[in-house]
Amino acid sequence: MAAICCVYALQTLYHSRVGNLNLRCCSSAKDKRETPRWLKVAVSGVTEILRIFAPGKERSNRMDYTKKDELSIYSVDDVLMILKSDYENAYFVTGDFTSAIYAEDCIFEDPTIKFTGKDLYARNLKLLVPFFDHPSIVLQKIEKGFKYESNFVLATWKLRTYLKLPWRPLISIEGNTVYDLNADFKIVRHVESWNVSALQAVGQIFTPSFGRHGE
Repeated sequence: MAAICCVYALQTLYHSRVGNLNLRCCSSAKDKRETPRWLKVAVSGVTEILRIFAPGKERSNRMDYTKKDELSIYSVDDVLMILKSDYENAYFVTGDFTSAIYAEDCIFEDPTIKFTGKDLYARNLKLLVPFFDHPSIVLQKIEKGFKYESNFVLATWKLRTYLKLPWRPLISIEGNTVYDLNADFKIVRHVESWNVSALQAVGQIFTPSFGRHGE
């Protein structure tokens, strides 16, 4: 979700000892230009480093969400209601989501990274969770649609969280996610867009915030 690549970079700088990694996020949801390939490669590389430095968590994290795999989905409305419930349970900031509604080879994409596989998505979420401080994600709107002979669900949300870094930055970003469904009503593509550029997200991460949690 919002500013994932930037948090990845800081995680690596503070919790791995692999030298200095300079990641400059410069793409934007408002930009018509595509994110540079080098940036996507860099983000993917940092993500792999984080997985190496957190090897003991992956097995237990997988168990957190596989218990939901027995759900039966019969319509786009079922998917919408489950997604709504996941947002109400703040799945992005807890790492607990309903994997049954995702295809195994679902494509996940935001302005800075693109990868395939719901298992990988689950691990990425779990890597971020420990760095959130008083997080919240508010679902502002969720609706279903139909395009190119396929169903989709569109969710609009707002993420707000402090990060557990020495200067305690505040991340506040609005965005939307399009969930494309296949004929079996499984999510095959999960695409995010944000109301800030990646550069602005970096700015938030490096901006000290000394206010109280409720501010």
